[in-house]
Amino acid sequence: AALRDNGPSLARAALNTAEGALLGLGLALVVSSALSLTLSLSPLVRVSLYPYLMALQMTPLPVLAPICVIWVGGGIKSVSLLTFLICFFPLVVNSTQGLVSADRNLVELFGMYRASRRQQLFLLRVPAALPYFFTGLRIAATLAPIGAVVADMNAGSDASGGAGLGFQAIIYSSQAKYPALFATAAVTCVLGFILSAGVLSLSWLALH
Repeated sequence: AALRDNGPSLARAALNTAEGALLGLGLALVVSSALSLTLSLSPLVRVSLYPYLMALQMTPLPVLAPICVIWVGGGIKSVSLLTFLICFFPLVVNSTQGLVSADRNLVELFGMYRASRRQQLFLLRVPAALPYFFTGLRIAATLAPIGAVVADMNAGSDASGGAGLGFQAIIYSSQAKYPALFATAAVTCVLGFILSAGVLSLSWLALH
């Protein structure tokens, strides 16, 4: 009944949350792919940058939210940036692990045939890393809607109808509309299932 009664506002909020989640996940995908390729080329670079990645992962979103609002403003920009931060770590860690875990015998075979580092990277290491990459992508896709909702609670805005599910949950809570809160949680779960199903389908197409 709560889903029916609050359908229009929940649908609008779900679209805004989906936009923030997809933008953040897409940005994390691009940045983590480029960084993973860089980290895989040098153990020294990995050792130098990994502590900073860990520090970024360990910093809670509510602490980062006010900083993001100051830097880029509230609403979809901050929500996307915070979602990026929560999705980035599992992607870069899994992708890097896959790139450095290529079969040693195949690496030596490429060396015997005098393959360049570029050929070794894109013809051997990247294909070998795909299962690791999709594992990280599945984790990130699960975290993306959760991150977008939490970010929306801390940095969201209702300006121009831009409120997401997190902001909508705060409104329902302040109005003591508890059935509507359960409906908001259900919509968030559905959004997470859709993202996860999309990644699983993409993984199957790439790996089967």
